[in-house]
Amino acid sequence: MWIEVFKSKIHRVRVTQAELHYVGSITIDEALMEAANIIEGEKVQIVNINNGERLETYVIRGERNSGVICLNGPAARKVQVGDIIIIIAYALMPFEEAKKFKPTMIFPDENNRIV
Repeated sequence: MWIEVFKSKIHRVRVTQAELHYVGSITIDEALMEAANIIEGEKVQIVNINNGERLETYVIRGERNSGVICLNGPAARKVQVGDIIIIIAYALMPFEEAKKFKPTMIFPDENNRIV
C-alpha cells in the first residue's frame, strides 16, 4: 500500500507579489526551495493564514536570496501582498517507509530569509 504523506513545509512566509496575468503557479526563492527540499515543477498546497484560502499549484524557481514569494495566475486572486502563507509538499511512499520518514520544515524570518 502507498500513502501520501507530508514531505516538506515552508512555514509562514510573506507574499511579496501577486501576478494575475501569468500562466499560473507560485514563484519561490531558490534558497527557500533548496532548504525545504522542494523542486521546480513540484505540486504544492498553499494555505493562507490571513484569509483561510487553500489551493494547489506548482513551483517555479525564483531568484536566489531574493525572498520572493509570488502567486501567479488565478492563484493571485486568493492572496494579498503581505499575507502570510504556508507552503506544503506531499509525497507518495510505501506505508512502511512512511512510518520512518522525517519531513523537512523550514521557518524563514519576516523577510523570507532562512534563519
